[in-house]
Amino acid sequence: MDIPSNNHQLDVEEKQVMSKKLEKQVDDPKEEEKSKNEEEDMQNNATFPVHSIDNGNGKRYANMVSDSNLLSDHLGRDISIHCLLQLSRSDYGSIAALNKSFRSLIRSGELYKLRRKAGIVEHWVYFSSEALEWEAFDPNRNRWMHLPIMTCDQCFTLSDRESLAVGTELLVFGKELMAPIIHKYNFLTNMWSVGKMMNTPRCLFGSASLGEIAILAGGCDPRGSILSSAELYNADTGNWETLPNMNKARKMCWGVFMDEKFYVLGGIGADKTTPLTCGEEFDIKRKEWREIPNMFPMPTGVLEAPPSYGPPPLIAVVKNVLYNADYATKEVKKYDKNNNSWVTIGRFPEQATSMKGWGLAFRACGDMLIFLGGPILHCRGMLEINAWVPNERAIQWNQLARKKIGSFVYSCTVMGCLMMFSVA
Repeated sequence: MDIPSNNHQLDVEEKQVMSKKLEKQVDDPKEEEKSKNEEEDMQNNATFPVHSIDNGNGKRYANMVSDSNLLSDHLGRDISIHCLLQLSRSDYGSIAALNKSFRSLIRSGELYKLRRKAGIVEHWVYFSSEALEWEAFDPNRNRWMHLPIMTCDQCFTLSDRESLAVGTELLVFGKELMAPIIHKYNFLTNMWSVGKMMNTPRCLFGSASLGEIAILAGGCDPRGSILSSAELYNADTGNWETLPNMNKARKMCWGVFMDEKFYVLGGIGADKTTPLTCGEEFDIKRKEWREIPNMFPMPTGVLEAPPSYGPPPLIAVVKNVLYNADYATKEVKKYDKNNNSWVTIGRFPEQATSMKGWGLAFRACGDMLIFLGGPILHCRGMLEINAWVPNERAIQWNQLARKKIGSFVYSCTVMGCLMMFSVA
């Protein structure tokens, strides 16, 4: 289906009429009970199959489940779907409860493909402060949401865990009693399932996502050997592809995408003791690695704790600019690509505390840099989310939200839909 052209764009009043109609249906007393049942059904049933068909006029529509309330009879399909594209993801649970056609459109992933085509992106922050519990925060609407609790054994809660958001999925990597495992949360169905295992199971790796793909590099295999191998994951197909090996094996490293290339920074070398200051760049088109000497500075606090026990680097990229948060000095630094050097541009938010780097998240969320973390008082944590939009002026952090949590941030990632964080 084609997105309506600019000549057929809805004006503001038409969008508001559509939104009010949707809200009215949800708020109706008779519809409220039905909405609850539909939302429960949305969580427990598989996604309805949707296929695209041509209407004879060059436009493609979703072949929906037969329903008398097919989208909106008054506005038509194009206008109805265009209205849905403009609404926040926070509204989709209520919209899916209206009828089967809305639910099918959302759960099939068709709406997200159209949002991606139109360049509409919303970033949500996903984090975990308890072993099996995850929450989501919508910075646009200042909303908190609970995900269903994961189902796994006790070994998984005690193992090293990493997380990664790619496409509409949240992947949580860990180890159960018998073998490594990947638990996969799908935003479209609001359900957890077991994902397909990597070609080479690993933990303590560096990773990053770009749209529907993600790359994982380095880490440790189940025997504890430090790896130089890398893999690409495609969320559309659910498949893993083995990539060429990096020049150096490393664990406890960090990965980012910048200028359409994947970078790995920091970490511990193959001897399990030496901190690495070099970075590596992977050209996705050529499928080649290039080592960049002295790309990542020696961590300030490296002498305060054994390197093998220190946290991974706190790295983020906003608008193809690389930033580093030095937890030892509480300084934020910016990478100068031309000189392969780092420049201090400001300090952490006041309440962004950590336990020698652990329990603190530093991520990119759209065009913002975000810190997640806070003080631990009386065995309970206080989570603060502070954000700053990089510009030429001095850093000034803006507190987006604050809430009590179980202890501190174990895992965190950002999902942008048309993207999630993990901090151990």
